[in-house]
Formats: sequence, C-alpha cells, structure tokens
Amino acid sequence: MKPNPNTPSSSIITRNVADITGDNGNVYEAIAVISKRANQLSVKLKEELNDRLAEFASTVDNLEEVFENREQIEVSKQYERMPKPTSLAIEEFLQGKIYYSTPEPEEIPVPRELF
Repeated sequence: MKPNPNTPSSSIITRNVADITGDNGNVYEAIAVISKRANQLSVKLKEELNDRLAEFASTVDNLEEVFENREQIEVSKQYERMPKPTSLAIEEFLQGKIYYSTPEPEEIPVPRELF
C-alpha cells in the first residue's frame, strides 16, 4: 500500500507559537536559542557517528576487497532513525532544559554636538 501524500507524517508536529515564545515573549529570540542548541546537538551527533564509523574504516584501496559491512549499515540506520536535532532542541526548550541569558544592552554615548 502506497502512503497518501496528503497525510502528514507522524514526525510532523504542529507547534503553538505562544508555547515557543519563552519567558520574555520574543519568538525570534526563542527561535535563535533553539537553532543554536540544534546546531550543538547536530555537531555532537555527527562526531559520534563519525567515531563509530571510523571503527569500520579500511585502509585498503583495492576494489576487490571492498565489501558491504552490515554493522556499518546498521549503525547508519540507527542514526537515521534517531530524532532530528531540531526536534530535540525544541523539546529541551519547551521543558526548560536550555539555559541562556541575554546581555544587557550597552549605552551608546552620543556626542554633545548632536543635541
């Protein structure tokens, strides 16, 4: 049976903007925080995946000796099935697990001749 293209995937979740705005009510700041956390998670996951796949690396350049490594494929599939970093970051943000601070804006001195 073919999947219906009009049916949303189970990985698609509609989010309420009011939930994402955070404590200060600024949706843009909340999205910036979530995106930075998603990037951190993405880098971490990529490093873990590369470390695990490095175990299977072969120094042989002979095409006859290159073969399909089922363990390597299983590791790759495992990482493909994991939740995406953006989804993880949104959940962390909504649960209040992300600490961030906004520095106070500095006062810019205005020359007297502009008054």
